[in-house]
Amino acid sequence: MPSGCRCLHLMCLLCVLGAPARHAVADDCSSHCDLAHGCCDPDGSCRCDPGWEGPHCERCVRMPGCQHGSCHQPWQCICHGGWAGKFCDKDEHICTTQSPCRNGGQCVYDGGGEYHCVCLPGFHGRDCERKTGPCEQAGSPCQNGGQCQDDQGFALNFTCRCLAGFVGAYCEVNVDDCLMRPCANGATCLDGINRFFCLCPEGFAGRFCTINLDDCASRPCQRGARCRDRVHDFDCLCPSGYGGKTCELVLPDPDPATVADMPLGPTSALVVPATGPAPHSAGAGLLRISVKEVVRRQEARLGESSLVAVVVFGALTATLVLSTVLLTLRAWRRGICPPGPCCSSAPHYAPARQDQECQVSMLPAGLPLPPDLPPEPRKTTAL
Repeated sequence: MPSGCRCLHLMCLLCVLGAPARHAVADDCSSHCDLAHGCCDPDGSCRCDPGWEGPHCERCVRMPGCQHGSCHQPWQCICHGGWAGKFCDKDEHICTTQSPCRNGGQCVYDGGGEYHCVCLPGFHGRDCERKTGPCEQAGSPCQNGGQCQDDQGFALNFTCRCLAGFVGAYCEVNVDDCLMRPCANGATCLDGINRFFCLCPEGFAGRFCTINLDDCASRPCQRGARCRDRVHDFDCLCPSGYGGKTCELVLPDPDPATVADMPLGPTSALVVPATGPAPHSAGAGLLRISVKEVVRRQEARLGESSLVAVVVFGALTATLVLSTVLLTLRAWRRGICPPGPCCSSAPHYAPARQDQECQVSMLPAGLPLPPDLPPEPRKTTAL
């Protein structure tokens, strides 16, 4: 029994023992609360048991989903007249009240709210709503899971509604998902049904082969060398005195006393000194070879052809300048006025010594002087 019901018995006991009048609320609750389906709370309200409802816990709760029914016990669905089914949602008079059969079909009631339709030739379906159209006449022509549509048989032709990844009138063509070349870094693309797969080359990973695997993750470099990742490879930046792929080799120290230069070219030299016994000596010895590269700086100099070109160009320039000066002096001595509007030569019958006036202006010939600019002073040149 719920705790609320136990408190009711306690209140009744206090009432018998002469408790104050405020406990009479429990007696009022018990007078209207259906104690068979609930109990009284200390505040005087009626608390219903599961499956019961109402202010006095007098109504049972129907089955969830029950539409046209009632209950005598919790979770029941007792159908009203004219209704049937588990949830009382099926009309027993459906054939007479609703006439569900279409296209001239005849409704037959089967009991329990169920019915079936007797369709006319050329129609089918639960309610004779479909017509034997192009889809059925073609015998389900759509391929690869495509759905045939013909407006329930009333269309003149059918159409196929294809699944993703297929195209064509009958959904017969698988779309090549590798046409867009989604795989990177030379990966091989494998086409699937509405999907693709990338076969990544060594050194790459990911759906599109865009992730370069870190070849330095395993720390291959020794001697504390720094690792530099490459494509499916790595480089080790070895400290001084070490070499090899992973800096595993200890390089010998060079001996300055045994280094001799052998020029190999303008920028390098090779030194190959040998120490130890002769190759044909009886005792065992150690042959030590040192390599030294000497970088020499070659000064920039003019070649012979460039020097000749410079001399010839200078001579031509000097000759041209000298010729211009000589021609100008010769013309000046003969009194020839240079062509132009600023100077007019004297007539041939004029005296030997005659003054000529020449107005010198910085403006081009034929242009008048500005009004606000005073005329330039005239110069007289004695010829």
